[in-house]
Amino acid sequence: MQEIERKFLVRNDGYKAGASSVEYRQGYLCVDADRTVRVRTAAGKGYITVKGRTQGCTRTEYEYEIPLSDARQMLDTLCRKPLIEKTRYRCTGSDGKVWEIDEFKGVNEGLVVAEIELQSETEPFARPDWLGDEVSGDPRYYNSYLSEHPYNEWK
Repeated sequence: MQEIERKFLVRNDGYKAGASSVEYRQGYLCVDADRTVRVRTAAGKGYITVKGRTQGCTRTEYEYEIPLSDARQMLDTLCRKPLIEKTRYRCTGSDGKVWEIDEFKGVNEGLVVAEIELQSETEPFARPDWLGDEVSGDPRYYNSYLSEHPYNEWK
């Protein structure tokens, strides 16, 4: 399955009006240029995700639900530290497209990133007024990078 996603910094918390939120914990079993393997808990469920190399804004992604207890054990014993902890907000833009906004916690506190999934890299979308600069091509904003180089350590 192909995922086409664009990523942006966020200017203010205007996205919270009418948004729903879920707490996430996630960690990485494998991180390299060609693949990442992620374990995640969210909303009382566990998931394992395998992602391929990013080309432009597109990459291959496979995600499967796994037992919550297995996900928790993998996060605690197998995943690289530090884990990624964040609150994810979901809101709908004026054009009906769904935005996911991640407010990071812990060692990545202070970073807020918005993502939108599209059908093509050139698909048009309305830009909410809280949306900042695009960082889609900057690997520093990948969660896998943040797990190795936390935001609070950036100069």
